[in-house]
Amino acid sequence: MTTDSLRSDPGATGRSSRDGSGSRDGRSSRDGSGSRDGRHSARLPVREHLPARDSATATATATATATATAPDVPVLDVVIPVYNEEKDLRPCVVRLNGHLARTFPYPFRITVADNASTDSTPAVAAALAEELPGVRYARLEEKGRGRALRTVWSASDAPVLAYMDVDLSTDLNALLPLVAPLISGHSDLAIGSRLTRSSRVVRGPKREFISRAYNLILRSSLAAGFSDAQCGFKAIRREVAERLLPMVEDCGWFFDTELLVLAERAGLRIHEVPVDWIDDPDSTVHIVRTATEDLKGVWRVGRALAVGALPLDRLARPFGDDPRDRALTGVPRGLARQLVGFCLVGALSTLFYLALYSLFRLGVGPQIANGGALLVSAVANTAANRRLTFGVRGRGGAVRHQAQGLVVFAIGLALTSGSLAALGAASGAPSHGTELAVLITANLAATVLRFLLLRAWVFPERRTTERDDVEAPLPATAVLPVRNESEDVR
Repeated sequence: MTTDSLRSDPGATGRSSRDGSGSRDGRSSRDGSGSRDGRHSARLPVREHLPARDSATATATATATATATAPDVPVLDVVIPVYNEEKDLRPCVVRLNGHLARTFPYPFRITVADNASTDSTPAVAAALAEELPGVRYARLEEKGRGRALRTVWSASDAPVLAYMDVDLSTDLNALLPLVAPLISGHSDLAIGSRLTRSSRVVRGPKREFISRAYNLILRSSLAAGFSDAQCGFKAIRREVAERLLPMVEDCGWFFDTELLVLAERAGLRIHEVPVDWIDDPDSTVHIVRTATEDLKGVWRVGRALAVGALPLDRLARPFGDDPRDRALTGVPRGLARQLVGFCLVGALSTLFYLALYSLFRLGVGPQIANGGALLVSAVANTAANRRLTFGVRGRGGAVRHQAQGLVVFAIGLALTSGSLAALGAASGAPSHGTELAVLITANLAATVLRFLLLRAWVFPERRTTERDDVEAPLPATAVLPVRNESEDVR
């Protein structure tokens, strides 16, 4: 089966939304209007536990063929990307199909995604698709694991999408724990991890070192919180994939990492499963070339995150009923976290300010030194609070925020300059230590006022309203553009 036939298969395009609106990507609004101002809403349906089949169907799946012949749309679509795997493909698919038929309580599908193989892999895959009704075959004329996953996942009608390597290095008993949180609606993505304490891994020291070094790079450069980016054992809910895939640029081995980094930065829930894993000594992966491409990808994504070039606001909490989005009377949202961030930024800003004041004081009077030090530290303070305390991403509104921050700075300047003036009038020629003590006291008072102004005026919290059983739509800035149905998947 080619990629074109995969798209045209009626079973592969039945993406009606859960509310019955018939939208291909499930983006219609909850109130049945299907759009807001002519655009589909970016908010997805609440994560729901996918319904199990009735007992009769569940009993019928005890055999290997019952699941494959079930007319239901599959709950799980497992993709196996391959390139020149004529020897390993058949035993892999037969073993996986048998395991799913025995243990998986939902309809499933196995899709072999051929990455432009030049050996007899296409013939083996086509034969498997003919032999096993639950197996499909998609042919791509370009190489790239990410390209294969993007193509098949984008065309699949299954609500849960997964993939695994053809060598089946990962114990298949971890497959159900991997997808269960996605089926239940608890999580958005799931990954197998070889680096947790409870994982049992057999592989050489070279691959162990490379894997741990790579994940250390991700943690230090991209602040990644997941433990194993490159384990070939992952799953994702389809509605999440529909939002994430258009943002992922890589079509090769870095595809996994980029997908996970974007998901984590957008606040999506990633479930990790410890796996038992045995290294394949005959793996055809080119370690040096793959590592080089991965490092290039880390640099590209890190730079995009640093300059705010990625539209992560489109993904910010659109999945499910987040309790933080509920309007609760009398409960300040995020106040504790903001106070901690503000205090940390304030402490560092105060040290920076005092260092600048001491430096400027060597050449100018106290008033000029205070004004210059406060101005420089105020700009840095506003930028740090914008990013760390109040979680504002991107460049939008940065100039306005700095202008408002300068107004707050003027108030602080009035307090500190007034304190210095009062000190000079009272003692005539105060010591440098006395000046610093007075400035610290004045800055404490200015700090309290600064936090209140930043929270209420410079970075006001977006207020949301909630109706009974209806989610409040995201603001207009979080609306995703409607995807053209005829657009080819990269």
